[in-house]
Amino acid sequence: MKGLKKLALASTAALPMVLGACASTGSIPSASAPITQTEAQQGAEAHPQLLQEFGGAMTGSTAQYVESVGKGIAVQSGLGNARDSFTVSLLNSSVNNAFAIPGGYVYTTRQLVGLMNNEAELAGVLGHEVAHVAARHSQRRQAKAQQNSILGAVGAILSGVLLGNSGIGQQLGQTFLQGTQLLTLKFSRSQELEADTLGIQYLNKAGYDPRAMATVLQSLAAQNSLDASIQGRNATIPEWASTHPDPAGRVREALQKAQAVGTGGVTNRDTFLTRIDGLMYGDDPKQGVIEGQRFIHPDLGFSFSAPNGFYMINGTTAVSINGQSGQAQLSLAPYNGNMDSYIRSVFQKLGGQNTQLAPQTIERTTVNGLPAAYGSARVNNGNSQVDVTVFAYEFANNRAYHFVAITPAGQAGTFNSMYQSMRRISSSEAASVVPRRIDVVTVGSSDTVSSLARRMAYTNAQEQRFRVLNGLSSSDRVTPGQKVKIVVRSR
Repeated sequence: MKGLKKLALASTAALPMVLGACASTGSIPSASAPITQTEAQQGAEAHPQLLQEFGGAMTGSTAQYVESVGKGIAVQSGLGNARDSFTVSLLNSSVNNAFAIPGGYVYTTRQLVGLMNNEAELAGVLGHEVAHVAARHSQRRQAKAQQNSILGAVGAILSGVLLGNSGIGQQLGQTFLQGTQLLTLKFSRSQELEADTLGIQYLNKAGYDPRAMATVLQSLAAQNSLDASIQGRNATIPEWASTHPDPAGRVREALQKAQAVGTGGVTNRDTFLTRIDGLMYGDDPKQGVIEGQRFIHPDLGFSFSAPNGFYMINGTTAVSINGQSGQAQLSLAPYNGNMDSYIRSVFQKLGGQNTQLAPQTIERTTVNGLPAAYGSARVNNGNSQVDVTVFAYEFANNRAYHFVAITPAGQAGTFNSMYQSMRRISSSEAASVVPRRIDVVTVGSSDTVSSLARRMAYTNAQEQRFRVLNGLSSSDRVTPGQKVKIVVRSR
């Protein structure tokens, strides 16, 4: 969640090639076919919007390293002028993700790079995304999207949980995808496996250990499970919210494919660890940070807490709050100094052009010294009903922020504690928010997993976090001279 200008809900309608629904695979076009002018134009148009939505492109030596590895593996795809035709970006995002769009645009987040343990794994992830480009998977999704836009599809899926299948369900479902970084839906399973296969072949041709595809998938599966455990939710991510679903189910298959092409090749572990030493890990304070149940934004000067049993996802344009009994999102809209019109405009946007959605009443209040107002509306959807609540706050300098919440009818009070927790923070509180970074250290003669884990800059699950970060199983030990990653606070 960035500064004021970045907080507006992003319009995703202009990104059909990224957001298109999954399509089944057909025959793969020739891998030697160069990227077409049309594909290059599509990618160039979407690229700036994606950078904005996913925190922007990072610069510096680590970004240059990622770009070099990505272009190197792209050459193995056989696409004409592969090195020059691909744009590889390291994104300033705390979500574990990588994706690609037509025109040779490949992306990976710094969080996913931080989870990796060697250069071969980095090449494997980027090669997997290059394979999506080479096999024209996005174009097949785009063709399907022209029949059924992804936002409508996702709204319909969300409506199956809370909203029914009406138009209002689609509009409200759309709201909870914007600004959460859950923007690129998965390819079909067959397309993902096809990209795994091609990526493994690229690794082998480039001289890397092809087993790296399996090990990075294993780390991603372990991180998935750890995140779910810490957040108190089921480890299974809803398919609509995952670009690369169920990585654990693909680990064994990727390993079998790797063994079929050969088990030799380099990993370049030490080089990789040297290049990512100091990389930011977790939330960027400039986008706000999540600490347990609390969200704090030092630049914008506010904080709030999610209810117990809910977990948050911090996007570059909004914060989403998710749980079994409802969903909410904090964002902003244009504000002219009138809270009533502000809230009504949010409801109008939620309802869309074809639906009249308005609060029954708008109530004024004060929350921790902040002028606030709120309104609710009950929406009928066949056999079910939901309550939609907008709770807005007025800040200085003509700024306003608001929560939008959806709960089953009669349960609008689910988020009351969150609404009442919104407050300004002091300058000292803001100054105390510092980023976490990866620190690559050499294991000493007296070091153990436990002693190293105690240096992790977290108050919970230190050893589990350390093991997942370093690709260690529950029984693995560390040895003197070995390089490992820990996460520390940096000032």
